[in-house]
Amino acid sequence: MVVECGDSRFWSWMESLMIKLLSNYPKYFSKDGVLNSDGRRLFEEIVKPLIKECPELKGVVRKARKNPTLENVFRVAERFMDREALESIVKEALNPDIPGIR
Repeated sequence: MVVECGDSRFWSWMESLMIKLLSNYPKYFSKDGVLNSDGRRLFEEIVKPLIKECPELKGVVRKARKNPTLENVFRVAERFMDREALESIVKEALNPDIPGIR
């Protein structure tokens, strides 16, 4: 379900921040798949304006704040981003055999 609020610049900003968070999985998530402190900071930078712009997302955001796993962060992201694009970003971030990264 993709929400219908905010303007295109707002959504571009939200998408770029979420891509930053999800594409840098090792930097922002612990080995257990939970947001670390830097990841929580970036996640809050995403969700505070998101809730202000789209209050109907409070429930899914609350759940992700309470239990900030990759799955719950993904659920927030899929509310405003294409699921296939998200899956591709996450698969690349989780793949340890990405060319050029060692």
